[in-house]
Amino acid sequence: MKFVHVTIQTKAFEEEIAFFEKFAGLAVQRDLRPMGSPIVFLADAEGETNVEIIENPEAESIDCEQISIGFHAEDLEETRRKLSESGFAPTPVISPMSQVRFFFVRDPAGVRVQFI
Repeated sequence: MKFVHVTIQTKAFEEEIAFFEKFAGLAVQRDLRPMGSPIVFLADAEGETNVEIIENPEAESIDCEQISIGFHAEDLEETRRKLSESGFAPTPVISPMSQVRFFFVRDPAGVRVQFI
């Protein structure tokens, strides 16, 4: 079995797309807006990481500590710096073991995103 995608419904549709493009390195692979549906699928170059963004004007901000979406960052400190400079509030870098380092940040929809 293969993981297909995660879906995020949000009021902040364009901001959400921009977040995943800029910080997670994803690109729009399927765009249903020309067909009248405010839905896009973003993925990495191999098409393995899929995030579906759906515009929903009634969506509430997500506030769940128990679920996060994780992405590998080529340069963890640089990614954290760019997020901070862009007005996001990443956590300090967490290192539960010497070979493991990561931080969390909330995307425009309030989804908890982990950069490893």
